[in-house]
Amino acid sequence: MSVDIFVARHGQNEDNINRILGGHRDRPLTNLGRGQARDLGQSIADIGLTFDAVYCSPLIRAHETAHIVTETAHLPQPIVMPELIERDMGIMTGKPYAQVIEESEPDNIFITDVVTYFLNAEGAETFEQLIVRAQNILDSIHAQHSSGRVLLVCHGDIGKMLYAASAGKDWRDAIEDFHFGNAELIDLSGNGSVHTITFEQYNH
Repeated sequence: MSVDIFVARHGQNEDNINRILGGHRDRPLTNLGRGQARDLGQSIADIGLTFDAVYCSPLIRAHETAHIVTETAHLPQPIVMPELIERDMGIMTGKPYAQVIEESEPDNIFITDVVTYFLNAEGAETFEQLIVRAQNILDSIHAQHSSGRVLLVCHGDIGKMLYAASAGKDWRDAIEDFHFGNAELIDLSGNGSVHTITFEQYNH
């Protein structure tokens, strides 16, 4: 027996809609983001998906999402896990995406179909550091839960690194494999493949 770990990204927040690099900035959800969280919670409830524990990032966008989801789906109250906080963007925090791209050297940019990432900046976590943090989170969850099902509510970059650590993938592969959208849910027990939950077809 082993614990099944699911990861949800927070709903849309003010920085998302304004195309701002949020990182540790603590901006709230938009009305759309709250609706996305309710829809996620309702979908979880509709298919009878249950969780033995729910953990969330301390940032308000993830914390609020977790509370809406757990209340809607009648799940255990979320527990704040500081390690689930988003990547520290350092001096890039609060800058518009367009400005980050404009100010970065070409070899400091990693381009995917949906998102363009910077790799290094003063005070910022690297993806190498982030995947180590993700592995530590998974180790902690496995130490606390030997079986059952756990939900982690967090952010795009740390969420992708949780997938990478779980699947034994390089961080570069992980950020290219899929786009982790607002209020999306992924199942980390997919044997190395991304298992984004499609609720209409869910039979796990």
